[in-house]
Amino acid sequence: MSHRLLRLEGAMLAVAALAGCTVGPDYHLPQQAAINRPAAQAPLSGGALTSVDPLPPRWWALYDDPVLDALEEQALAANTDLRIAGANLARSAAMVRATKGLSDPQMAVDASVERARLSGESFLKFETIPVTNLGIGEGQVSYQVDLFGQIRRRVEQAKAGHEATEALTEAVQVTVAAEVARAYVSVCGENEAQELAEEALAMQERLAETARRLHAAGKTGATDVTRAEGLVLTARSRLPLHRAAARAALYRLAFLLGRAPSEYPREAEACHALPHLKRPLPIGDGATLLARRPDVRAAERTLAASTAGIGVAKADLYPHITLGLGGGTFGLLEDVGSAMAGHWSLGSMISWIFPTRAQLAKVDAARAGADRSLAEFDGTVLQALRETETALAWYRENHNRAADLTQVREQAELLADQNRRLFQAGKAGLPEDLSSRISLVKAKDDERAAWDDVAQSQISLFLALGGGW
Repeated sequence: MSHRLLRLEGAMLAVAALAGCTVGPDYHLPQQAAINRPAAQAPLSGGALTSVDPLPPRWWALYDDPVLDALEEQALAANTDLRIAGANLARSAAMVRATKGLSDPQMAVDASVERARLSGESFLKFETIPVTNLGIGEGQVSYQVDLFGQIRRRVEQAKAGHEATEALTEAVQVTVAAEVARAYVSVCGENEAQELAEEALAMQERLAETARRLHAAGKTGATDVTRAEGLVLTARSRLPLHRAAARAALYRLAFLLGRAPSEYPREAEACHALPHLKRPLPIGDGATLLARRPDVRAAERTLAASTAGIGVAKADLYPHITLGLGGGTFGLLEDVGSAMAGHWSLGSMISWIFPTRAQLAKVDAARAGADRSLAEFDGTVLQALRETETALAWYRENHNRAADLTQVREQAELLADQNRRLFQAGKAGLPEDLSSRISLVKAKDDERAAWDDVAQSQISLFLALGGGW
């Protein structure tokens, strides 16, 4: 008996020694992947408005706006989308631990006490066995020998999937940060637009009052009064749009901060001027961009998980080997624990479903899945480069347009000043003076809208650059 046990233990050790054999491809980033192309690593087309300095952590701090800083921190702590992403990440981490647990020894214990009458014929006795008290106790320990990497490849697949989920969580953070900045800029811009609209309305009302006085003096016709009053109504009609847009942006901020609309941040309501960058926007280069973009990292980790999936499918073509040890006691209750009621076993089990076309097709499907993940990874890389270059182009051209409209506003200021002097000298009438001042307000509003587009395009660029933590 002892010799047989020694031979069995030796066989088990030999099987365990082979456990380093893992089937399936080991993951490495394919050389032909789009991320390895020279064009993907090249500098970005930034221009004078940007620098090759790396994007700093918490990019919104570049605006040097304490209110925006506080709003961003509150959103990152309480946003509901981030809470959902955090829960998904925690679930993914638990799945990794569960997969690693497949390599742990599996233990089971059963115990029961029964009052029963056993079948006499089951013991080849043709008589009735008396009712007795029975005790049953059993324990088993089993361990799967990961000979062909069935467990290791599953762990590798689960870990890569968890890392992809982690990157997607960062993508949610980047999006939330950009949306908070976008909503805050909208509040500031709409408040400033409302002030300019009120200024334009006041001037139109003065112009209408002048038209009424001139008409009463017989110096103008009724059509001039009608036209002036219509312009007043037009100017007044712009105010509700700006008020509603500002209120909607405040409610958007409340949502992003995980609050009800009535709990919108009052500190944001006081902003009446767009935040501006005080230095060129740092963008880095293509290689830094692709390393920072969370969606690119998620796609690469998904490719790694798909590659491990090939190993999972191939490992299932090979035998599953389990070592087991079990023992227990079964008998009359008073004999439980005694030698004559005890039993034990030690051995191994091989479970092998011989490969069929169905199992082989699963390997082919896993390979196709990895090819698809590679294509999706390449698409994500190219999409990241396209989004960034597009955002840079809009930023440059919006900035050029805003600079031109600033010059238009300066010319309007000069014209308004000239007409004011002519009016004060008695060489021009009040309508000419007021009209030039209304044109100035219009020029200011056009300039404000253009710089609002610049601020929004900056945020779009930060979003395309992938943020930073």
